[in-house]
Amino acid sequence: MARRAIANLSLSYLVRTGKQQWLDACAAQFKNATNMTDQAAALRNLVNSSAEAAGSLRSEALEAFHGQWQHEALVVDQWFAIQATNTLPGALSRVEELMQHADFDIKNPNKVRSLIGAFCGQNHLGFHAADGSGYRFLADRVIELDALNPQIASRLLTPLTRFGKFDDARRALMQGELARIKAVEGLSRDVFEVVAKSTV
Repeated sequence: MARRAIANLSLSYLVRTGKQQWLDACAAQFKNATNMTDQAAALRNLVNSSAEAAGSLRSEALEAFHGQWQHEALVVDQWFAIQATNTLPGALSRVEELMQHADFDIKNPNKVRSLIGAFCGQNHLGFHAADGSGYRFLADRVIELDALNPQIASRLLTPLTRFGKFDDARRALMQGELARIKAVEGLSRDVFEVVAKSTV
């Protein structure tokens, strides 16, 4: 396990150079992997590579991974999460597009956590975009989910409640979205309690 972890960490550094030989090596690891750890690591490296040459390799790997594992719900969740945590520009647009995917169901808590939760909780560059688009997205999803699953909606709120750790501009945007959620008529007790404690 340790050797595999070091090897995949090393591969991630090499892929970041953008050199074709390492992109090809990563694609080869994805194709020839005999375990999920190596396959997922290779996919993650390709997904997050900013190299122009990675474009086609990324698309092919994503399609192949989904095709191979489409009948395994938990692995499809991982497929969503890998894309949701992609820090390249356009992250929010990709997440919104994935929400239209046939395998995504906003009524399924695991799917919500793997896509929306992963983006808002782990994709710091995408979620904390200076224009506040990530915050608006999360607030919209919390409001939507509150009518379907208040418990999941309240747990999703966590990234917005951490506004104290950010600069004044982002703090104001996050607090604004919390206030918008709080003003929703008929808000569940689960969500209201979290928002009320955060906006005192």
